[in-house]
Amino acid sequence: MDESTWDRSRCSIAGALSVVGEKWSLLVLREAFLGVRRFADFHRTLGAPRAVLTDRLGTLVEQGLLTRVPYQAEGERQRHEYRLTAKGRDLYPTLIALMAWGDTYLADEGRAPLVLQHRECGAPVRVELVCAAGHRVEGARDVRPVPQSRPA
Repeated sequence: MDESTWDRSRCSIAGALSVVGEKWSLLVLREAFLGVRRFADFHRTLGAPRAVLTDRLGTLVEQGLLTRVPYQAEGERQRHEYRLTAKGRDLYPTLIALMAWGDTYLADEGRAPLVLQHRECGAPVRVELVCAAGHRVEGARDVRPVPQSRPA
């Protein structure tokens, strides 16, 4: 690839990291995928400082990954819960890929702390790279980066 033709200022990885590249943001998303919706539950499971959690939830809402939905328990004031949007749900394969990497290289004695199973058949879930023609891509050496031309 001719590196001079690729505008790194428009890098999608850098853009994505500007939205979710902070530890607490990814952990909030993990919890949301595990079904956590309420601030108190995020706080209890994550142990994040309240100010940090408030900031991260606000950013994820602002970026359109979560949406705030009001709820009110009987006899209590109205509160909000946080639900994944389609944009947020689209990050699921990314989190599963990070989890798989951690399971491979960081898990104690090679034993994953959590296994994901397909609800329908019970088989373990994994992330795979495939090309549009359906061929499995084993790694970076099987890929050729091609800069896209800028729109006029």
